[in-house]
Amino acid sequence: MKKLFYTIILLLGCTQLHACNKDKELDKPKQESMKLKITIGENTATAILYDNPTSRDFTTMLPLTVEMDDYANTEKIFYPSRKLTTEDAPKGFKPSEGDITLYAPWGNIALFYKDFSYSNGLISMGKITSGIEYFKTKGKITVTIELE
Repeated sequence: MKKLFYTIILLLGCTQLHACNKDKELDKPKQESMKLKITIGENTATAILYDNPTSRDFTTMLPLTVEMDDYANTEKIFYPSRKLTTEDAPKGFKPSEGDITLYAPWGNIALFYKDFSYSNGLISMGKITSGIEYFKTKGKITVTIELE
């Protein structure tokens, strides 16, 4: 009988502990992504930026109109007017179609329109959510990037 009593007490304690931890999870601030509007000529693409130091630093430059060069038939790139922070960034990233990144060694923003291999120094900043086809053109494109 004593064993049953202690087992019930233990189970009740674990249930209460789990409920307390759930309440603590609800108190954590949610990490929201920031929405972007990217205008390419008469077309519009949309994207999200992730909540990380590099992306937040980038938003301080917006709105921004830049010319993006094609690089390796895989990505469109441009160099922002200043270096972005790499605080708390991982060592590298494996980009896929639609990823918006910073290539820290060179300081350029890269928007991948094709999948690519893992690259040291690549920092994930966000993702194109619609309109990736507008970046799959040969040569340079002029884009305006702004918070939505």
